[in-house]
Amino acid sequence: MKLSYITILAISGTIFVSCNSATQSTAVTDSLQTVKLSADSFKRTTDGKETGLYVLKNSKHAEAVFTNYGGRLVSLLIPDKEGKLTDVVVGFNSVYAYEKSTEPYFGATIGRYGNRIAKGKFSIDRQEYTLFTNNGQNTLHGGKKGYQYVVWDAKQPNAHTLELQYVSKDMEEGFPGNLIVKVTYTLTDDNELKMNYVATTDKPTVVNLTNHAFFNLNGEGSGKILGHRLQIYADGYTPVDSTLIPTGKIEKVAGTPFDFSKPLTIGARINDKNEQLSYGKGYDHNFVLNKTKGMGMFHAATVRGDKSGIVLDIYTTEPGLQFYSGNVMQGKNTFKGGSRDDFRTAIALETQHFPDSPNQASFPSTVLRPGHTYKTSSVYKFSNL
Repeated sequence: MKLSYITILAISGTIFVSCNSATQSTAVTDSLQTVKLSADSFKRTTDGKETGLYVLKNSKHAEAVFTNYGGRLVSLLIPDKEGKLTDVVVGFNSVYAYEKSTEPYFGATIGRYGNRIAKGKFSIDRQEYTLFTNNGQNTLHGGKKGYQYVVWDAKQPNAHTLELQYVSKDMEEGFPGNLIVKVTYTLTDDNELKMNYVATTDKPTVVNLTNHAFFNLNGEGSGKILGHRLQIYADGYTPVDSTLIPTGKIEKVAGTPFDFSKPLTIGARINDKNEQLSYGKGYDHNFVLNKTKGMGMFHAATVRGDKSGIVLDIYTTEPGLQFYSGNVMQGKNTFKGGSRDDFRTAIALETQHFPDSPNQASFPSTVLRPGHTYKTSSVYKFSNL
C-alpha cells in the first residue's frame, strides 16, 4: 500500500499501522516521537513527481518499507531467534535526510552502472563515451545523479509486491541510449526479498543494476558488524589498484584475508597488513562467484548476526558480489532509530557484474543492445537460528 496517510510504528518489537487523523490517541502520538516512519516525511514533489512510502507484508509479519525516491529500501523487519521483529536495514526517516546524507547510496536501487568505471570513460563499437566522475578520477554508481536521486514511477499490485519504473534518457550522465528500467521487489511468505530487474535500450549501452541496502543483522543501532559471521561462495576475487579499479586479474582468495569460503567473522582479518585491505580501508571488493547452485541461481553468500541469530542467504543470477564493510562510515548521519552511521556499523553485499567491465575485455560483458532485454534476479532470504 502507498503510505499517503499512514505511519508505521514499531513498539516493543510489534508493528502497528495507524492512520493519521484528528482522532489519533495520545499514546499513538507519543509513540511517533520515538523512531518511527511518518508518511508525511516522505511525501514531497521532486522533479515534478510525487514521492511516498510503500509497505510490503507477508504472513509471517515481516515487512519491507520502500520509498520511490531513489527506489530505496528504508526498513526491513525480520523476526530474530526469539521472534522479535528486528530492523536489519539501516536508513533514514525522511526524503530530506536521504538528500542531505553524506553517504548517497543507503538502500538505493543503483544504475545505470553499479560500481566503478575507470576514469569515467568507455567505448562501444569504437565510439567513446565520457561520464561524470564522482569518485576521484572514476565514475561510481551511475555518476553525479545516479538512480539513487531520481523519483521512480511506483505501482503496488498487491500487499507483497512493488513495481518501480524509470526511463533513463539518452546521454543522461553520459550514458548512451534511452533505457527503460523496471525493478520488481517482492516479499514472500518464506521471508525472501526478491529483486527482479529488466531493461531495454534503443542504442548500445552498458547496464549493471543492483540494490545498495546496508545491513546490520543485529538491528539498526546495535553496534559494529565485525562479529557477523560471513561465508562467500567464491574461490576468487578481483584485486584493485589504489583507486579501487580492478587490475583485470582474478586471484585466488586462499591464503588471503579475502578467504570467506568457510564461515568467518568479518572482523577476524580486517585489520591484517594487506595492500588490498589498505586500498579499500577494509573490504570493498568484488568476489567472483562459484557456480554453486541454490534456488535455481548462484548461492552468493551467507551472513549471520552474532546477537540476533538472523541469517541472510543471498542468491543471484549475477557473476559477482561486492562486499563492502562500511569503511567510510563516519557518524555524520542519524538513522531513523536515532543512532549514527558510525564506522563499520553496516555492510553492503551487492549482486553485480564486475566493476569496470566496459573497459575489461576479459570480464563478463555488460553491453546491452537494441532488440535485447537485460534481465537479472537476486533473492535475499532470511531465517533465524
